[in-house]
Amino acid sequence: MTASARPLHTLSVAPMMDWTDRHCRVFHRTLTRRTLLYTEMVTTGALLHGDRERHLGFSPTEHPVALQLGGSDAAALAECARTAQDWGYDEVNLNCGCPSDRVQNGSFGACLMGTPDVVARAVEAMRGATSLPVTVKHRIGIDDLDSYEHLTRFVRTVEAAGCQTFIVHARKAWLSGLSPKENREIPPLRYEVVQQLKADFPHLTIILNGGVLSLDAAQAALGWADGVMIGRAAYQDPYLLALADQWLFGEETQPVTRREAIEAYLPYVAEQLEQGQPLPRMMKHTLGLFTGQPGARHWKRTLSEQGYKPGAGLAVVREALAGVPDTVLDVRPGVGERQTA
Repeated sequence: MTASARPLHTLSVAPMMDWTDRHCRVFHRTLTRRTLLYTEMVTTGALLHGDRERHLGFSPTEHPVALQLGGSDAAALAECARTAQDWGYDEVNLNCGCPSDRVQNGSFGACLMGTPDVVARAVEAMRGATSLPVTVKHRIGIDDLDSYEHLTRFVRTVEAAGCQTFIVHARKAWLSGLSPKENREIPPLRYEVVQQLKADFPHLTIILNGGVLSLDAAQAALGWADGVMIGRAAYQDPYLLALADQWLFGEETQPVTRREAIEAYLPYVAEQLEQGQPLPRMMKHTLGLFTGQPGARHWKRTLSEQGYKPGAGLAVVREALAGVPDTVLDVRPGVGERQTA
């Protein structure tokens, strides 16, 4: 398959609250041109009644970028989907996987897996309001509704409403008794369930999410899945994205060095500083750039300690870079540097 023919969802970075904001996405885009990026989940209430620029604004460099919505009211979701198209997003995604109490109290997120008809009505309304792809992100089950039969009923019902792409977190969610963090770690990963789902619905686009920690693991999953969504690993060790375009999308361009990634990010940081954004808000997303490398401690400590001082600017970033060896800053990753976590 040629690079241009690689599907949009081959690799994506998961929507993560407090992490995948617009600053994070701009930084990730310095590392990978092709990986699909997602916003944090935005609730329909926040979008319809809040500051749209704060929730929806993004840089043109972020494309391809998808908006994830949280909600259950079909009319509200349809209006938000229309707005997503107006603002220039490439996809709109419905969250049916978040297990937090706040989401449950709003009757959306993972609890929607218990009401597939509600999800189907929402998807149908969203598709009627926009020409953008409408996708659904969900778990393999919730609480005692965790049979494969229930999962297939959910998928079949939502498919009938026109959804063709399902992003499946390969864990069930416990809506009571476990925190969101515990729900990401305690329920066992069951890739075989997602693999069976793809086998039973070969005509659908099935994206694997959950526990994928490296590009090697992503490449292995692509042997049967249509795409892979990486979450915390892409945030905590973002440099793994530097080889995504070559390994997974078949691009022929060279991967960027860590220095090149930071230098490409700095004009955006400077622009945001001029608009009054504090330095830590942009640079916190880069703290893991040197994970496992000499100079990582200096980088994180300098940004963390100096970045919060009044007037902190690009000089702090330069000081942080100065403590990282050139052999780390300027190495261009290759096959010999693959991570196999």
